[in-house]
This record gives sequence, structure tokens and C-alpha cells, in this order.
Amino acid sequence: MPLLEPKAGALRPRTGADHSPAADRVPEARAQGTPQPLRGDLERLLGADKVLTKVSDLVRYASDASPYRFIPQVVVLAEDVADVAAVLGYARENGRDVVFRAAGTSLNGQAQGEDILVDVRRHWAGVDVLAQGRQARIRPGTTVFRANAALAAHGRLLGPDPASAIACTVGGVVANNASGMTAGTTRNSYRTVASLTCVLPSGTVVDTADPEADEKLAHAEPELCAGLLALKAEIEAEPELVARIRAKHELKNTNGYRLDAFLDGTTPVEILRGLMVGSQGTLGFLAEFVFDTLPLHRHTSTGLFFFPSLSAAAAAVPRFNAAGAMSVELMDGNTLRASVSVSGVPQDWARLPKETTALLVEFRSPDDTTRAEREQAARELLAELELVAPVASVTNELTRDPATIASYWKARKAFVTAVGGSRPSGTTLITEDFAVPPSRLAEACEALLELQERHGFDAAVAGHAAHGNLHFLLAFDAADPGDVQRYAAFMDEFCRMTVQRFDGSLKAEHATGRNIAPFLQLEWGSEATELMWRVKRLLDPTGVLAPGVLLDRDPRAHLRGLKSIPAVEALADPCIECGFCEPTCPSEDLTTTPRQRIVLRREMTRQSPDSLVGENLLASYGYDAVDTCAGDSTCKLDCPVGIDTGALMKKLRHARHSPREERNAERTARHFAQVERSTRLAVAAADQLRRRLRGRRGDLGDRLLGAATGAARRVVRPDLVPEWLPEIPAPAAKRLPATSRQQAVAVYYPACVNRIFGDPDGYVGLSLPEAVVTVSARAGRPVWIPEDVTGTCCATIWHSKGYEAGNTLMANRMVEAAWRWTDGGELPLVVDASSCTLGIAEEVVPYLTPANRKLHDRLTVLDSLVWAARELLPHLAVERRVGSAVLHPTCSMRHLGDEAELREVAEACAEEVVVPLDAGCCAFAGDRGLLHQELTASATAREAAEVTTRSYDTYLSANRTCEIGLDHATGNRGYHSVLQELESATRPR
Repeated sequence: MPLLEPKAGALRPRTGADHSPAADRVPEARAQGTPQPLRGDLERLLGADKVLTKVSDLVRYASDASPYRFIPQVVVLAEDVADVAAVLGYARENGRDVVFRAAGTSLNGQAQGEDILVDVRRHWAGVDVLAQGRQARIRPGTTVFRANAALAAHGRLLGPDPASAIACTVGGVVANNASGMTAGTTRNSYRTVASLTCVLPSGTVVDTADPEADEKLAHAEPELCAGLLALKAEIEAEPELVARIRAKHELKNTNGYRLDAFLDGTTPVEILRGLMVGSQGTLGFLAEFVFDTLPLHRHTSTGLFFFPSLSAAAAAVPRFNAAGAMSVELMDGNTLRASVSVSGVPQDWARLPKETTALLVEFRSPDDTTRAEREQAARELLAELELVAPVASVTNELTRDPATIASYWKARKAFVTAVGGSRPSGTTLITEDFAVPPSRLAEACEALLELQERHGFDAAVAGHAAHGNLHFLLAFDAADPGDVQRYAAFMDEFCRMTVQRFDGSLKAEHATGRNIAPFLQLEWGSEATELMWRVKRLLDPTGVLAPGVLLDRDPRAHLRGLKSIPAVEALADPCIECGFCEPTCPSEDLTTTPRQRIVLRREMTRQSPDSLVGENLLASYGYDAVDTCAGDSTCKLDCPVGIDTGALMKKLRHARHSPREERNAERTARHFAQVERSTRLAVAAADQLRRRLRGRRGDLGDRLLGAATGAARRVVRPDLVPEWLPEIPAPAAKRLPATSRQQAVAVYYPACVNRIFGDPDGYVGLSLPEAVVTVSARAGRPVWIPEDVTGTCCATIWHSKGYEAGNTLMANRMVEAAWRWTDGGELPLVVDASSCTLGIAEEVVPYLTPANRKLHDRLTVLDSLVWAARELLPHLAVERRVGSAVLHPTCSMRHLGDEAELREVAEACAEEVVVPLDAGCCAFAGDRGLLHQELTASATAREAAEVTTRSYDTYLSANRTCEIGLDHATGNRGYHSVLQELESATRPR
């Protein structure tokens, strides 16, 4: 055991004296995780590396975006179809059940089970673009966003466009027939999946695109084929039933199985293809899809139009549809007013009259001519409508401006952010959706608002008005029996109202799930519902797949498994467990995600202080959550309620520090000039050693350095002692370039990482400080490097590790020095590492004294990318360009918003510029990639695989440690700063 191993108890959640264990806590019997013989059986069947058994693994997979929580017995990381078939075979033989889970963004509990849960996200990503983009073969673990990114280069996209596209997977979208703002009933998965490959509960694999698929299925599953054809004949023999099925799917409807598959398909395989779409994991595993894609119309015109009433807005919807609008989104007055709590939403919306209703209308056109025609038609229509402008921010005009359009869509999505972020602590958030005939849209809105008010819920409604699809939110405390009863009463009345008054769909696009399964017969009637049960028994006779997810005869099943939401740290408490944060998280495929880190905190809080479950969760949490968090905080950017889980992990790191560690960290900050010089000398010594000791393979020195640091890590603590990497470059030059304060138009601050580390092995050219000084002078924008930069730092070293005293000391020293260097903010401060720019510009602020905050307010801190794009490029002549460049945009660039500048500068230097579709945070995070190499390896795996499929002339970024991480991941490709490339490209011949 390392000498300085932190005590896990320091991470124990703080609870009050009146704390009592939650009724839905994980019971003590589950403390050791997966029981035997299940654990041993699956490890022998699949291999131990594919079976997750710790109680912490079971807990983190137990929650999804729904209000439900079921603890699985085991989690399987299936890698291929053979694994899935093996698990299904084991379940059949042993009377067990299986649920498939991908992104966990389902809103009704479809991704939860109480027995074997199979992760079909981690190893199931991939997109193959076919037929010049007209089709795409997509694996189920691919996010919709990633699939569309691959198609965008071909001017195509998928039909389904759910709001969760950044996180939800294509497998989940097809399994739930999720649609979104524009898909309606014509662009959804049922209409656009050309073929699919599925694994039936029997283990039979069916590729519906195979010309011999029906013949093969008849041989493998004769009873299934006969049963499907018999059901088809039975349905078609009843004209009233046929008419009812057709009518139900004229509206958006994802409640129950697609019985119209029996009407649309002529063979068993064609019927099976239709049934699998929207089957919610209850009929088989969807292993692959071939989509027919749609044109990506890039010429967009958008308007946010305000009406005096719901009825006036609803009356305009069909007219906008007729004018060619791609989407028409409705927001009622309560929604508009509640949204002002979200940054970027006009504050004067708070004064909108209650009756005011807005429509967000968007037109997408293939070319400018069509766009102009649609805009003219829209303006003629607007002239005839009764629009209002109750507050100054309302313009009621169409716009082409991307920033304005983005602000409109942010406002549309702000309601979930506002309600989710401000709901009372301890309450769970439910997102409901339903559909009514568009002609009755206003009536349905008014009826819903009245129902919400009567049951004590916040009354507000929004939705896809073009399709009669409405959404609303409910917040209640699942730990309070009275609140659960209030929810139950609302659901009973809401479902009766939707079906009996409006003949609507209880689930327009979120799918049945556990939430609506008890109400399936209410909507479909006994005959159609019994047909669905027969479909289930025909395909899954042993009931192995997802019991209770789509079919359930228990009228109160939707009230079982509702999850309590115990209060945790204020930073994380607003979490609605939606999972939007997960795809951006560098540790997603290694340990835990932001959502899972919070889910685990909540389970610790549910437990009693002496619980063995709680102790085992704490024992795993240090590494799984705290140590392997990159702290990059990109989770905050994708979280609808703005939670910065990275900040929480830094606070927990601080909580684990002993007073001695804090004092040592502060001492390091105080004497950082000596530390900086010593570190550079250590890098130099290591570089000399590896160059002198080559050995037979040429890497003896690197292996010795790795062995030495590895031994030190085992003795001291892996989270304190860095591990040697062969890609660590030689030291930087002892002296920085000479510059003059006179005539300088900016202060150039070489980050400490660029004062310590030099360039990658094999790089030929000026060092980064030399390049910045040279190219700035060449552009007529000379910079000055202060003589006393040594010993200063952006403070990220201490901030990322949670050393508060050292962070505070260095943050204030840095700002005071910058104030002095820039003549009180008269000159901009140019920083040559994006993470350091972020640190000085934003992250130091909370740690500054009041006086230094005032100084900071007057500083202009520029990332070197912005400096190059805005100040240098316009004054430079490009003399030579390389053929191709691949970029690594860093997470700090995302925070700073200067990814576009990285591309702009790179495009001046290269004929072809490529940003990998799988580019993301490298997780090197200063030195975390040296402390936990496995974190960076996991975070960069997909990006590295994409980069190494071909050769590029140059590999560019703008952050030295990230460049080291990418070199390590890609086999030392020579990543370096784009400013060095700019200097080379503009160097006079």
C-alpha cells in the first residue's frame, strides 16, 4: 500500500444529524456486488473483463434519464453479436432476464433492469457512409450527433433529430422510434431505416437486407415465420382494426408495437424489420442499421413570433406548415417567463403577459433562391397574422444570422434548464410527451395547463406544434408517499384526457417504457393490446427481454421503482441524470461519467453511516470518480442545468488532502521559480539519459526511466508521482527570446509548460516562444516577454488538484504580475497555451482578493490563437503551405470559444485541414496523463484511431501537454503549436 494513500472516508458525503437511510437504498445484501453463481457463470462464458460486478458498477448503471431506478444484478460489456447471443442463451437456460442499455437517455425507464444489464454503447460505435452519403451503415452505440457529423461532409443527415442528439445513440433512437423537432411521421426511423440486423431472443441473427433473409429465417425459425404471417392475415381480415391502426399512426405515436408493420410488410422479414423499430429492447437486440439519409439543407431562416394567445398561435401553425416550415415549436407564456433564469434568454420576457405564446419557426432550403422564395412567402403570411410585441426584445422578424438563430433555439430549450435547475432539492424531474390532432392543439394546451394547476404542478407547455406533439415537465418527491399519490392521480387523469377527449397518443416520441405500460390498453383497446402481447410471446416465448418495459398488466407498475433524489453537494444537486454530459467525458470508457459520479454520491447519501454498501462505494470512488476525472469541465458545457462535475471532483481532491499536503503545495507555489528551474533540469537529465542509453531496441533509457518512476509511484502514491512517457520532449531553452518593451503592442506570456518542455522529437523549426516573437514582429505587431516570468503560473497546477492555498497564492501573484506587465491593462496579455489562457482569464477569479479582482477586470487576456487570427493573419503573406494538417482542438478552446481560430490559422498554413470527428478532451490535463496514463489512453483512443488511418503533413494544436498526450496516443506524430506552423508558412523565401 502506498505511503501516502488518502483515506477514503474523507470522501464521505456530509449529512445532517437527522439523516435517515432512504427506503430505496441498495440493501446490505448487495454490498459485495454480483452474487454467485451468476458472477462466475458470466465470467467463464464471456471473460472477466466483460463483466462488471462491483456494487459501485451496479449502482452507476442503475440510473438513467427517467424517474426510475432499478439495480441490476450484473453489467455485461458486450463486444459483439456473439457476446449478445451468448448472454441471451444463458438467460433462457437459467430463467433470467436481460435489458440492453446504450446511452441511458431514455425518459421512461427503458434502459433499466433488475437482472442482467448489457451495455451496448462502449464497443458498438461506428459509421460507414454509403452511396455518396445517400445511405449510412451505423452501429447502435453511435450518437446521433456523431452520425450526422460523418454525413455532413456529404450534405446529408439522419431523419430523426431528437433534442438529446448529442448524447443519445442511434440504437436507442431506433429502438424507441424517437423523432424530434422535424421528423414527424415521415422522417422517423420507421420510415428511414432501410434495413437492420437484429439478434432475436433465440440467438438467431437476422440481416433484413440479405436477399436470402426470409429463406434463412424460415429455416431457423419456422414457427416464428408462420406466426408472423398468421397475425398479418388476422389483422388484415378486420377492416375496422386496419383503419384504427392506420389512424393511430397518422399522429406521432410510439406507444406499443408498430402493428402497421403487419400492413406494410409482405414477408416475415419485412414484418420483423417494422416490428423491431420502436420495440424498446423487448423483441431483440438491434445490432446494426442501414439508414436512407436525407438532404442537409444548410440555408436556414428562422423567426421567433409572439402571439396574444394560445389559440392565435395554434391557428398559425398549419399556415406555417403550408408555407414550407421545417419546424414549428410552441412555447406558452409560463414557459417563456420561466426561461429568463437561463443565461442568454432576454430578461424582459419576465414581463410577458401570461396569455402570450411564441412560435419558433424555421425554414431550411437547399439553395439561396429557394430560401428567398420561402422567406417572401413567410413575410406575406406574417403580415396577415396577429402578432404582438409586449416587450422590447421581441422583433417578430425572420433572420439568417447564425448567432441569433442559436439564441432562439437556446430559448426553446431553456425551459428544461430553468425548471430542472430550480426545482426543489430532493425532487425528481419527469419529461412527458403526448400528441393530439394538430387542429386541437390550443384546446389540448389549455386542458393540460388546467390539469397541471389542479394537481399542484407548475403549469407550462411547449412542443413540436407542427405535429401536435406537446411536452411538459413534472417535479415531485418520490420519497414522499403523498407526492407519489399526487403524481399517480395526475397520470390517471392525464391519460384519460389524452385518449378519451382527444384520441391522442400517450407517447408521441419518448416510447412507452415503464411509465406508460399500464396505460397501453387505455389507448389501444383490448384487441390491439392483446395482439401486442401475442407478438411478444411469439418472438420472446420465455420472456427473457425487458419485462415490464412495454407490456405490463399491473395498473400501478408505473409507480414502482421511482427513485428518490437525496440532496448532495450544491454543485451537483440540480442534476437531472439526463446523461447529456457523458459523451464529452474523457473517462467515459474507463471508469465513471459525470452523471455516474453524481449517482454514486446520491447512493452514498441514501445509506446509513455504518452501511457496508456505503463503505464499498467509498472504497471505489477515490479512483473511479476522483482520480480519473480529467477536471476539464466540458461536462458543464453540455449539461442542460450547467453542472460542473469537474469542479466538484476538485473539491473532493481538496477534501482528501492532509494539512501537510496543503502546506507543501503552498510552499511549491511560493517557491515556484526554483521548482520550475529544477523541473527543467530534471527533464534535461532524463533526456540525456535516454539519448545515451539506447540498448538493442533504442529505448533502454525510456524503459529505465519508466521503471524508476513506476517504483516511486508504488511506494508513494500514483496520484502524486508522474510516470515517465517516451514522448516527453527535450527541455526548453534556458533563456527566452530577447524582446523589447519599447514599441511592443502586447505582452507575451510563455506558459510555464512551454518554459519547461521543448518541441517533439524530430521537429525542425523555431521553438514556440521564438515563433510567437518572430511571427508577431513579422506582422508588425511586436510583443514583449517580461524578464520576470519565471516563477509565475496560471495556477492551474494547483487548481486542478484541489490545492486551495497554493492556488490562491499563485492566482493572486499572476494577476498582480500581469497588471504590472500590461501597464494596468493598457496592453493585452497573449498566452501561448489554451489551458493557461483559460486559467488566467477565468479560473483564477474566484480565488482573487477583492482588490485583485478589480485589477483582473481591466486585463485583456488573449489566447495565442485569437492573437494570431485577429492581429497577425491580416498582416502576413503566406509563402508556403503544407498539403495537409490534422488538428486537435483542446477542451480549453471549447471553453474559450476559439476553436474556429485554430482552424482559421491552420487553413492559412495547409491546403487541407482536418478536425477528427472523434476529437475530444485528451485528458492529459496538465500532468494527469502522467499520473494516470490509462485515462489519456482511453480518452484519445477513438481520435487516435481516426488520425492514424492516414498520414498528414503536420499535426497541430495549441497546448503543449495536450500535444504530448496526442503524440503518446498516435505514435509520436509530432504535434506542435499552430503558431509554429504559421511562422514557418509566412517565413520569407
